[in-house]
Amino acid sequence: MPALEQNPERENALTTEEYIRRNFEPNDRIAILVLNRESGRKVQRVTTAEKLASESWQAWLRHENAQGANIYISYNVLRDDTRNRTKADVAAIRHVFLDLDKDGNRSLAAIRASNDIPSPNYILSTSPGKYQVIWRVEGMSQTEAENLQRVMVSRFGGDPAATDSTRVLRLPGFNNKKYEQDFRVEARELTAATYRLSDFKLGIEQAHTPQQERSNTYSEQRGVNPRRTPSDHDWRWAQDRLRSGESIELLIKRLEDYRYDKPRPSYYARRTVTRAYARVALARGDNPEAVAQTIRQFPPNPRQNAEEYAEQTVQEFMAKVGRSNQRQPATRSQSGQHTHHLGFEVTP
Repeated sequence: MPALEQNPERENALTTEEYIRRNFEPNDRIAILVLNRESGRKVQRVTTAEKLASESWQAWLRHENAQGANIYISYNVLRDDTRNRTKADVAAIRHVFLDLDKDGNRSLAAIRASNDIPSPNYILSTSPGKYQVIWRVEGMSQTEAENLQRVMVSRFGGDPAATDSTRVLRLPGFNNKKYEQDFRVEARELTAATYRLSDFKLGIEQAHTPQQERSNTYSEQRGVNPRRTPSDHDWRWAQDRLRSGESIELLIKRLEDYRYDKPRPSYYARRTVTRAYARVALARGDNPEAVAQTIRQFPPNPRQNAEEYAEQTVQEFMAKVGRSNQRQPATRSQSGQHTHHLGFEVTP
């Protein structure tokens, strides 16, 4: 298959083996994810960096890539006794990163011009105008690393859904199979330095953006754990983007692309975004029937009854929005029956 236009500095790109060895100690345990969207095949393996860089592992990954699979790697070290990739499985933070999925050239220029953050160790060219930017770090906790990444997203752009410490990113040296034509993922090394939190002059000692501070205060007042899961962030991210006017179709595509760690990324993305849309649209007073009509276009499962899913979702969030807003009871007719609005019963 012909390749898309490549990075003009390709001659300076590292090989896959060089990239792995420069970023990890030989015995560091990391995850490799093989994901073929066409066939639905998904394989995750946890192994040492030394084994991953070996010819036998690389030959397997080249074969999978040639068969249509995308190849991803975790950037933080996992515990010796795990085969999983959850937050509890992270043993050490080795990297922080940004995924520049929109206006990548502008964001990259801002990063390289900033005096508030150190030079990235690596810039990965993942597709035309899109980049993944990597800093090698030490001495950071999970919370510090994730908060730093969120602040950098706010400052420089990038995908806010790609800030969790368990994230996998593309492995250089393999083709991005997301497009009709292949695009070879290349990594350029800018520096061999290793950074600490104090090297990032972004006020990270506060550890939270204003939005996070408000959210944590909200949680603490209710006696719940203020730490959110990646799915919690996806839910809030979808609502924020919908409120700003982004389309459901675009958000589904973006979330599907960035939650390839899910067993069924398409199902997860469609369900998350349509439910977020129901909440946002109903909270601002949109017509329930119009909301349902929009949701019917995006059932999470193609074999699912789209009309039934839409109606159930709208009914659920009409009740939730009603409770959260402490809405007044709906009026009743003289016969005492509930009133209806375009086919949806409003429960008093």
